[in-house]
This record gives sequence, structure tokens and C-alpha cells, in this order.
Amino acid sequence: MTIFYKLGNKLYINITNRCPCECVFCIRNLADSVGEADSLWLEREPTLEEIKKAFEACSLINIDEIVFCGFGEPMERADDVIEITKYIKKATLLPIRINTNGLVKLINPDFNISDLSVADSVSISLNANDADEYMRLINPRFGHCAFDSLLVFAKEAQLYTSVILTVVEGTISPERVQKCHQLAKSLNLPLRVRSSI
Repeated sequence: MTIFYKLGNKLYINITNRCPCECVFCIRNLADSVGEADSLWLEREPTLEEIKKAFEACSLINIDEIVFCGFGEPMERADDVIEITKYIKKATLLPIRINTNGLVKLINPDFNISDLSVADSVSISLNANDADEYMRLINPRFGHCAFDSLLVFAKEAQLYTSVILTVVEGTISPERVQKCHQLAKSLNLPLRVRSSI
């Protein structure tokens, strides 16, 4: 079971395969693994103790960031993400980033956004400039309310940690990318156009 894997100079954490979205560009539809991982499909979700033990076995040589990002939405296990982050912070000064679809308040309405203060940054997959395009590309099980929930999360999260919005390169038109830049600017957030990995 692959919990930690390396890609470039980053160490990634894969703790769930659950996700409330079916993105048309999802890397899971194209491959079983990323980076040095054999497979990111989990036969079951690792326990907190298994995650901590796996981290202790990791080498942090040439690693400059630790990222929650695997074959699922890490905030499906939001409370565990916070606990794992606190645990890792006791062992290293490396920055920790959470990659998320930004729908945690729909997944787990009781999650306390202020808990994100333990992370150095949060990267939110925006991928669309309006709810209709978001539905077409992301297919969230929550329906049209998901896009607004993402925007509210982005506004609230930046009160506690560094936040960046992202779009996946090549999935939307240059005109829509520009509109995403405008939307990000209205939220006082940066936008990064990234590869699918």
C-alpha cells in the first residue's frame, strides 16, 4: 500500500481514494500511479498509526515540500489531515501543502476551517470560472452548489493559511483561463495553471 511517494523534490501523501468528484481530466483515469509509486490505489485506507509509521520510514533528503495529494480527495479525511500535519511538523521544518478540491464543507460540514492554520499552504482546484463549466468538468456529487462552496472555502481558508487556486492546463479555453484569473483576483488569490500531475 503506497502512502508516501516522491515526485521530483516533493514527498506526497496518499491517504484515501475517496473523492466526491469525477473530473474529466483526472489522472486516475489514465494511470495507476504517479512518480515513484507502484500504485496509488489503496486496498483500504491506512490508519493514522500506519501513516505515522510510514512517514518515519521516509527519507527527507532532497525533499523541499510535503504535499497531501494522492488518488483521492485528502479532505475526505479532514481531521486526519490536520492530525498528520501536526505530527509531521514535530519532525521537520519542511512546508506542508494540502491539495484539495475545496469542497470540505460539503464533505464534512463540521470541519473547523481554522484548523488549516497548521498547514503552510492550501492549493484549491478551481478549474472553471462558473458553476455550469464546473459541473461539466468536475461532476461533483453535490451539484451546482459545489462551485459556490469552493469559493466560500477559498475566502475562509486564506484567513488561516496561504491559498492558491489552480486550473489544469489544456482543459479549458484560454478565454476561460483569463476569466479564472479575474475570479481569483476578485478573491485576492493567485491562480496557477498547472499540468495534470
